[in-house]
Amino acid sequence: MAERPNPLGEYVRARRALVTPEEAGLPSTGVRRVPGLRREEVALLAGISADYYLRLEQGRDRNPSAQVLTALARALRLDADATAHLLRLGAAAYRPEGRGAYETVPPGTERLVAALPMPAFVESRRLDILAANAAATALSPRLAVGGNRLRDAFLDPADRALYPDWESATEELVAGFRESVAAASDDPRCAELVRELTLASPRFGRLWARHDVHVCTGGPLRVDHPEAGRLLLDRERLAVAGTAGQTLVVYHPDPGGESAAALARLTGAAADTGGRGPRGVARSQSAQ
Repeated sequence: MAERPNPLGEYVRARRALVTPEEAGLPSTGVRRVPGLRREEVALLAGISADYYLRLEQGRDRNPSAQVLTALARALRLDADATAHLLRLGAAAYRPEGRGAYETVPPGTERLVAALPMPAFVESRRLDILAANAAATALSPRLAVGGNRLRDAFLDPADRALYPDWESATEELVAGFRESVAAASDDPRCAELVRELTLASPRFGRLWARHDVHVCTGGPLRVDHPEAGRLLLDRERLAVAGTAGQTLVVYHPDPGGESAAALARLTGAAADTGGRGPRGVARSQSAQ
C-alpha cells in the first residue's frame, strides 16, 4: 500500500531547517548533524513534548490543535502567510478537495473575461488555464486554455524570455502554487506536475524543497514582448466565487501611457478570434 502523503510533516521539517539556534534564542552547542533546529528544540520552543512533535513530523498524528499549530508557527518564526499555510495543513477539518474533478468556469465569469479589452484569463489552483481571451493569448501564446503557467515558466524558454524578472517571478510562482494547493496536496495531478517539474527543472526542485508559501495578490508586472517591446502592466488577481480555488487574472496598463498604446496595437491584431467562444473567450473542453 502506498504511503500516505504527509504535507504537514514535510512542511515543518523543511522550515525548522531554516531557523538557526541563534535566531531562536538558543545556545548552539555540540556537533550539529542537521541544519537549523533539532526536533527537540522545536518542541521546547513550542511547549510540546519531543515525542509528540516527532509524531507530527512523521505523520503519525495528523490532527493537531490550532493552539499547537500556532505555537509551532512561533517556534519556526513563520510569517502571516506561512502561519496560515501551516494551519490549513494541520487543521482537523482538512480534507482533499476536488480530486480529479471536472472544472468549469462560471458562465458569468466567462462573459466577463470575453468582454474585457485587456489580457484576462482564469486559472485553477494548479495554475491550469481554464479560460482566456484573445488579448491574453496575443500577449503570450501560452496564456491559452490547456496551458499550465507553472510548467511554462520553468520548461518553455520563450516564456522565460518574456519576463525580465524571471528569477523573482518564479520564486513567487512556486510559493503561490504551494499555498494554493495546500487543500489538495494529494490530488494526483498536483503530484504528477510536481514530479515532472522536479525532474525537468533543477531550479523548480530547489524552490519546491524550500517550502516557501506566499499568498499571490496584485502587483506590477514587466513584460519584454518580442513585438510590442517592454510593457509595464498592473496585475489583478480576483477569486472566482463558488469555485474550488479558481482565480481571475487581469493585466492592465496605465491609461494613456506607452505601454497602453503598445498593448492596444498588439491586441488589436488578435481581434478576429474565429469562433473561440463568446466574444473572444476560449474555454476548456477537457477535465482539469
